[in-house]
Amino acid sequence: MRNRVADAARDVIAEHPPATTPTGDVLRAWYDAGLAWVHFPEGRGGLGLSRGLQGVADEIAEQAGVPSLSLLNPIGHGMAAPTIVEHAQTPELAQHWLRPLASADEIWCQLFSEPGAGSDLAGLATSAVRDGDDWVVNGQKVWTTLAHIASWALLIARTDPDVPKHKGLTYFVVDMTAPGVEVRPLRQMTGQAEFNEVYLTDVRIPDSHRLGAVGDGWRVAMTTLMNERSSIGASGLRRGEGTIADAVALWTQRPDRHTPVLRDRLTKLWLRAEAGRLTSERGRVTATVRGPGPEGSIDKLVGAELNQRVYEFCMDLLGPEAALYGSYAMTEVRAEDANRGGDVQQRFLRSRANTIEGGTSEVLRNILGERILGLPGDLRADAGRPWREVPRG
Repeated sequence: MRNRVADAARDVIAEHPPATTPTGDVLRAWYDAGLAWVHFPEGRGGLGLSRGLQGVADEIAEQAGVPSLSLLNPIGHGMAAPTIVEHAQTPELAQHWLRPLASADEIWCQLFSEPGAGSDLAGLATSAVRDGDDWVVNGQKVWTTLAHIASWALLIARTDPDVPKHKGLTYFVVDMTAPGVEVRPLRQMTGQAEFNEVYLTDVRIPDSHRLGAVGDGWRVAMTTLMNERSSIGASGLRRGEGTIADAVALWTQRPDRHTPVLRDRLTKLWLRAEAGRLTSERGRVTATVRGPGPEGSIDKLVGAELNQRVYEFCMDLLGPEAALYGSYAMTEVRAEDANRGGDVQQRFLRSRANTIEGGTSEVLRNILGERILGLPGDLRADAGRPWREVPRG
């Protein structure tokens, strides 16, 4: 099977040389050859093979200079695609969404968090009311990455307020160009506007764009969230790569700032990064057998906190220079820049969000304690109560 994947990848590269072929054409051919997600069914960007073989295709693509889809369309690649392929109502509809997603012709975003429902996502208030063959959606979402350039969005909304919060949710795909969708940028302390708030006012969504059954939105959302945490946390890095490489590079560039204390801190960070990388590799192997699970929370938790420690070290190494920053002029972030940073000061500021986005560290510790270690569950005062009766504010 490795040879089958490798041969297919080399054929695509030979027929569509990345140096002379538009990126979209290369990625469309990659999808048609079943190499976008090799474990997906044939005809939907895959070959029906083991997840573990994806690395064979990805390595050939990287060596040939094919841009990574996880950078060009991060939410589409890591979160939307697995949810669509598992829960779309028909294979034809899945194909309709997946091919332009895989070529980055259509960027995707995720309409989950709300001003009053972040860590407690199941407490969300955005409503969807059935109207014939459509659903009419009203509400507000926030911290939506890339909504300003997205064509489609994953949306979870409340369709029954009279049952417990987890049971009254339904999952949809919404057209971001539909009437009633308003996107407003949120300026971060980096000066960038990577996130947005999205207002939904009488937005109509056809029932065919529902993913999963009515009232089964929480289960569908778990598909998205498990893949989100795996895609955020999983590094797929070689030894010494990733954020720790930034710290080592800065250390090498600034011998004038070396001290025994900082050397000791860098050594400990290196060891922690290597332990995290090896743990991530073990999780990747597990995922090849049964797909992403709660173990992905380990990668995300460890990676987020490591990123913050690494860039704190970089700021301490720079000393007073750490206070220098090029510009706070607001700029809207492109998809390919969403997971990249500028200078080390910008990366330090951006890292402060790492322990919040994609599941806070507190929530992830609860998941690991309950679902991995088997510890007693956290107290849930609203368990079994209809959502309408749960106090909010």
